[in-house]
Amino acid sequence: MARTNQTRANPAPGAGTIFALRAIGLVILARWLYSMSQMGYGASLSAMTSSPWACINVVFLFLLIVLPGAQARAERPFHPLPQWLRQALRFFALLGLAFAVWSIGAFVWTAGWRRTINTIAETNGWLVVAPALYAAVMWICRPRALWRTNIAAKRFAIGRYAISLDANTRTVVVWVESRKVGQYDARELSVKWPAPDVQPVVTPLGDVRAVETALPGAAPAMASTHSRVGGRHLRQRIELLWDSPAAAGHNRQTVFRVPLATEGDRAAARALDATLRQASPDIGPVIPHT
Repeated sequence: MARTNQTRANPAPGAGTIFALRAIGLVILARWLYSMSQMGYGASLSAMTSSPWACINVVFLFLLIVLPGAQARAERPFHPLPQWLRQALRFFALLGLAFAVWSIGAFVWTAGWRRTINTIAETNGWLVVAPALYAAVMWICRPRALWRTNIAAKRFAIGRYAISLDANTRTVVVWVESRKVGQYDARELSVKWPAPDVQPVVTPLGDVRAVETALPGAAPAMASTHSRVGGRHLRQRIELLWDSPAAAGHNRQTVFRVPLATEGDRAAARALDATLRQASPDIGPVIPHT
């Protein structure tokens, strides 16, 4: 199958993430240079050498603008950055956001709202833009899977875990963010759903019956009933189990355990369960006994 050549009109997935991070770094750097020009570059540099916070920001801006090791690749659309760089940017952005919120909050406490509004107008809104930029870096570098769920391509995304299945070799590769967890035989994997909840329901005739809420991996009609139970079921956790007869002493391991935080995660989990059961027709969904 021929690969599509990446051009400016057809950029690789992830190029927008790299562009957005560098743009944020250049905006913060431009604001720094503007502030240094008002204070004087000599005085600013001498003050920065004795300020640990300034050194932290210099490292943060260097990583944000240079982005060492960043590369947009089609097979990793949501992770063009190395894992260490993503975690470092998220950590420095958290420090920057905390410092900005603390300093702005202290200024509002001492100066009052009227002087704060005047200061925001004088700085062209920088007091509001600066925390927003740090928060944007944290949001861009948030934990997420390598790709979106594509059932036709047998790629699934549940939380920050990504699962790909090769139908020809019946192998499954599991990723957590951009780190490979392992490669498994699809016939040795199964999805373990949480135990069903049994709730008493009073019928119009006065009878009390035990109604079992539907599992997320059940039929669509039961799944619709499950969606009406309540928001607490959205945080149910599923497990991907690996049970290999050939792995002596390592049987029945949990590959990952992840909560179903969104409806998309639940749909991906149902599709993954159905795909694994097709690869192993003799193995049904794993449900714990109650």
